[in-house]
Amino acid sequence: MIEPKDPLACDDLIVHRRYAYGKAEAGRGDHAAAAEMFEQALERAPDWAPALFALGEARARLGQPEAAAAAFRRTLAADPSDTHGAAARLAFVEKTDAADALPRAYVTRLFDDYAQRFDAHLLGALAYRAPALIVEALDAAAPGRRFDAALDLGCGTGLMGAAIRDRVVRLEGVDLAPAMIAKAREHGHYDALEAAEAVERLELAPPGGFDLILAADALCYFGDLGALFAACRRALGPGGLFAFTVETFDGGGFRLLQGLRFAHAPAYVEETASCAGLALRHLRNAWARREADAEAPGLVGIAART
Repeated sequence: MIEPKDPLACDDLIVHRRYAYGKAEAGRGDHAAAAEMFEQALERAPDWAPALFALGEARARLGQPEAAAAAFRRTLAADPSDTHGAAARLAFVEKTDAADALPRAYVTRLFDDYAQRFDAHLLGALAYRAPALIVEALDAAAPGRRFDAALDLGCGTGLMGAAIRDRVVRLEGVDLAPAMIAKAREHGHYDALEAAEAVERLELAPPGGFDLILAADALCYFGDLGALFAACRRALGPGGLFAFTVETFDGGGFRLLQGLRFAHAPAYVEETASCAGLALRHLRNAWARREADAEAPGLVGIAART
């Protein structure tokens, strides 16, 4: 059986060199020069997904939506798994509704690439504080309570695990990115770790198997929260709690932002939780990280299985 060609692989060193020049020009803000370099790379490797995607981004920056859309469509044809998130970028340039979730391949690659610098960037440049917000919310909603079994969704390198470890007898973590799981394993806060998709992991868990589920800065990679909230409710035992942070916006439903993170309207979060059989015990406005040098509006919530 012939293995399919990796859409991110290219053996042509000239192509790689021109692509690198293009990325450097884009980094300096010269998107016209970047687009020219990407076009030159594509003359030699017309179906190379990284150059096609980079060309789409350059054309979008230059205010050329039709050319950007064409490049993003070619990216999807070359890489149907959508490792770069081209479908979401295409929705932006065409001003159409985006999907209700980000491609698994995109999120996995994003965090595999991010793992080595994740903690430093998150805690430094982004002033990340979701774990502290969740611990504070648990103190308010369930003061002094210890938990027998907890699952950390999108555990990353284990920052949430470090913050909650002393309140949990058994702590498990799940993340799409194997590189993140490897970093979390190094830190040693979890009793078990698994590279898997969150909803799938929850659906495989014994019903009522957890009394605490955590999602610190993880819901931004889901648009429609219905399936996730329902899976959390099923996996929680009586009196079990679901603790989460979420980014918000003024409007209804959910929206994919330019940074390819979903924001959710507060009313949508409340309604979706209620429909899933989760009763909100604590919900307040709180920013969990900074984006573009500003505090990203958000909520911290504690929901209980009803």
